[in-house]
Amino acid sequence: MVSYYKRNYSIKNRPQFIARVYVLLCLAVILLVIFEVLLFRTGIAQPMARRMLGVSWLLILGGFVLIGWFARRIIYRVKSRFAQYAALLLYIIAKTIILAPLLYLADNNAPGAIRYAAQFTIISFIGLTWIVYATRKDFSFLRGFLVWGGLIAFILIISAIALNFSLGVLFSIGMITLAGASILYDTSRILGYYSDDRYVAAATALFASVALLFWYALRIFRRLGQR
Repeated sequence: MVSYYKRNYSIKNRPQFIARVYVLLCLAVILLVIFEVLLFRTGIAQPMARRMLGVSWLLILGGFVLIGWFARRIIYRVKSRFAQYAALLLYIIAKTIILAPLLYLADNNAPGAIRYAAQFTIISFIGLTWIVYATRKDFSFLRGFLVWGGLIAFILIISAIALNFSLGVLFSIGMITLAGASILYDTSRILGYYSDDRYVAAATALFASVALLFWYALRIFRRLGQR
């Protein structure tokens, strides 16, 4: 580890901590996929998506941002391991519900969009993770960009709801950039900032960033492939 990292952890135990984070991240993604498949296979996804599509897309976008922020703060603050896992599970379920309408639209109107968005997310995640591990650079300087970027995105969503205008492709590209920066920031913190007992919080932060990246990638690919 580079010397400028804030070492509030055991260097000896760090490989075990990092392994726990990425195993938990993989499990969270797998659970999300299983829940989505169950929704579609049982036929629940269609009526759920139609009801949610009756609500402004912008409200769903706002909910997506707020849930991510709320879950990360709660899981980071609570000390009980059971409470952390329970909060992560609830967060995955919430993401499943919020993603359902967009997946439903993409599945029906833009064949291949889900696959392309998933591939884009995986490749981007691997690339960004490699940058952090290869350079050992401390990306904590991105915190200000993430805070202000998230605030501006939320203001734009609220303004679009109030003034009834649409947030197009440029907004999605901006959010993908924000999600990418968040992955760099989260990965950097996993390397050198989280204490050894906070692997659930670290995995949740990374999961939220990956989910955000996939959401906006899917929005773009759905628009590009729309019939």
